[in-house]
Parts: sequence; C-alpha cells; structure tokens
Amino acid sequence: MPTARLRLLSTGAAALTALAVLPAAAHAGERCGARLTVPGAQRQVAACLDDLTTAGTVASGHTVPADWAGLHPAGARNPTGVPGIQLDGYFPDSSTFNTNHGWNHDAQFVIRLPEKWNGGLVVAGSPGTRRQYANDFAISDWVLAKGYAFAATDKGNSGSEFYTDGRRPGDAIAEWNHRVTQLTRSAKAVVTQRYGRPPRRTFAAGISNGGYLVRWQLENRPELYDGGIDSEGTLWRADGPNLLTFLPPVLRAYPSYAATGDPNAHRAILDAGFAAGSEFLWPYHDRVYWGLTQRIYRQEVDPFYNGPESDYDYASRPASVHKAVRRISLTGRIGKPLITLHGTYDTLLPITKVSDVYAQMVRTSKAAPYRYYRLEGGNHVDGLYDAYPDRLRPLLPCMRSAFTALETWAAGGQAPPPSATLPRPASGDLANSCSLSG
Repeated sequence: MPTARLRLLSTGAAALTALAVLPAAAHAGERCGARLTVPGAQRQVAACLDDLTTAGTVASGHTVPADWAGLHPAGARNPTGVPGIQLDGYFPDSSTFNTNHGWNHDAQFVIRLPEKWNGGLVVAGSPGTRRQYANDFAISDWVLAKGYAFAATDKGNSGSEFYTDGRRPGDAIAEWNHRVTQLTRSAKAVVTQRYGRPPRRTFAAGISNGGYLVRWQLENRPELYDGGIDSEGTLWRADGPNLLTFLPPVLRAYPSYAATGDPNAHRAILDAGFAAGSEFLWPYHDRVYWGLTQRIYRQEVDPFYNGPESDYDYASRPASVHKAVRRISLTGRIGKPLITLHGTYDTLLPITKVSDVYAQMVRTSKAAPYRYYRLEGGNHVDGLYDAYPDRLRPLLPCMRSAFTALETWAAGGQAPPPSATLPRPASGDLANSCSLSG
C-alpha cells in the first residue's frame, strides 16, 4: 500500500488537516439558526445548507474530509441532497488539540438539523483520536437522509498526544464520556427548539472508541437514549483484557515472526488474540497501529512507566494504574437495547479479547436486550477492504442494517435476528449490502 495511503489511514494523521475558518452561511436570516442556542456552548456558528451530507459539506466547507479519511470502503454509496441547518461550535474547555476552523479549541461539536425531520436524534463520538467530523460519511450522511437530527463531538481531546490532557491518569478518556453526555443533552434541547418538540427516539452510534462511548453511555446514562449501535468498540477492564494486555505480546513477537517466520513468535501473536488467517494484515498494523496505540494509551493510564513498550506488563503495574483503568472501565450492565458488531479479522482490537468478552459481560448482566454479530473477514478499518476485496469485508453496511433493525426493536416491533457469526459473502456488493441473517 502506498506510503501516502498508510499515512491517511493512521489514527493520528487522519485528523491533521483543518479548515482555516467556517464559510459564511449559505442563506441568511432566522431560518439559518439565529434563534437556536446550544446550551452550555461557548461558541456556535449556524449555517443553512442545501445539502448536509458530505456531498454538499465538502464543497461548502462544512466538514473536514481528513477527519473521516479511510473509515469507509471506496465503493460505499451514500445518499445526498438533505437540506437543513448545521451548527458548529465548542463547549468550554482548557485544551487546544483541535485546530479545525482555526479555533484551536477542544470540545468542538457539530449538530445537523434536516428540514424533513423524522422525530429522531443520533449522537456519536469520534473513533480513534479523530475529531468531530469523523463520522460524517459512515453515520451522519445515512441517518440524515432517513430524517434524523445528528450530533457529534471530538470527545474533548484528540490527536496522538491526547493523553497530555487532564491532571490524573485516565482523565482524558473519562472526558470523552462526559462530552458525549454533554452533547446529547444539549442536542436534545436544540432539537426541541428547532422542531417544537423533543426527539421521540435518541440513538447512540459509534465505531472503535466511538463504540466504547456507546457502551459506556448505555451503561451509565441509559435514560438519555433508546438504544445504540456499537461497532468494534474498545474494551477497558481493570482486570483485563484491555489493549495494554494484548498489544505488548504482539510487539515482542512480531519482529521475530517478520524476520524469520518463527513459529513460536507466530503462536505468541495468535495467543494474544489475533486470528489465524489475518497474517496478511500484520505488516500494515505493525507499521501504523500497534506501537503507536500501545504507547499513547499506556501514557494515558500509566505515565510513569519508562521501559520498552514491548516489555510492558499490565498485570504487574501498581494499583494506581489499575485504578485509572477502573475509572473508564465497562461493566456490561447496559440499560437500553444494544447491537454490537465486530470483525473476526480485526487486527487492532482482536475480537476474542474485546467484543467476545464484552458480549459475555452483557449476557451475564441480563440488564437489557442485546444482539452481537461477529462478521467473518471484517477488519478494524474499512478502508483496507479496497486493498483486499477478496479477503475482507467492510463493517459499514452491516452497521446500517443493524441500525435499521434497532429502529424497529426500540419501537417495540420485531426483534433483530439472533446473535450469530455471519459468514463472509462469496459474492455481491459487500461495500453496500449486509444481511444480519447471514
């Protein structure tokens, strides 16, 4: 894969490009949101747009394509032509990682209000360490076309040095959860102002770290939502597994495996949780993800460790480290219906150490209805499907099928198909279709 492509897909680099300023509103007057107020916002800018989807906002300057680069397959088709109001702004915050619009201010958000509203709201937090527009192609375009209002946050800190935010270990990630709660409450108020009544249904949706945020919200703030979609959400558990338990063994073993094909090193990587058959993805993840991910999240919860990342042993670290992770940990005790999707070839957050574990946590809690779909051939980054269309499948169309199923489920209608491992289709348009029935 070309170097430029690798850089575009990387967690930190995908959000480096930013707009200098927001363009002027497409139309002037009250209908452009002059009377709308985002509760708690320190700054907000309103615009009436002929198209709130990326087909329009790329051209008008109301999105940042670098925020969502690489998160969808090139062949994915999206709806277009959704007029409405877009509100951009930020909540009070002391950190300045987010340079979008030249604001140099974190806790940035975007709220989109379509002219033809179906009575619903979808809220999302950004995946990885990306910013507030990261879900624009994967989630915003599609739900806006269905008539939902949409709101997204940069989580309060972003970029590969997010861990420097906060005073205590774990503060930066803890802020992510606060920012999603804050935006959900404010977006509900804005929706009520705009349409004259509160949303009838509110859903949380997210990918990767965004999926973690969905899980946390449904566990800790279920009263705000009617359900959620969690795509390959990150799992934090104080006693493990978490990414600090399965990435160091890979960092130790991979150099020997790459150099000589050492069978012992190969076994160590499989034992860490990565799937047999995913070996073709390992070189890319070694270059782009494994080392960076281990370092920045370890620095977030254990800033005083000073050894090689490959030697990191989470189990032997001080109680203070486990306490920091406990602050951001999940319990599985969801309070509203949740659908989880995860790919069996996920080579960043291996399914056996992440969603398989979380699914069992939810089932044990028996707190709320749940479905879990394991997608054979699914990887963590849908953009890689373009490089390996004969071996991978994108998660995006399955996420959309799951959302449609959740709509009916939350309204008291037919439940989604039973949880299952869904085989990779041998033919068809994998970038745009997915059946939860296999």
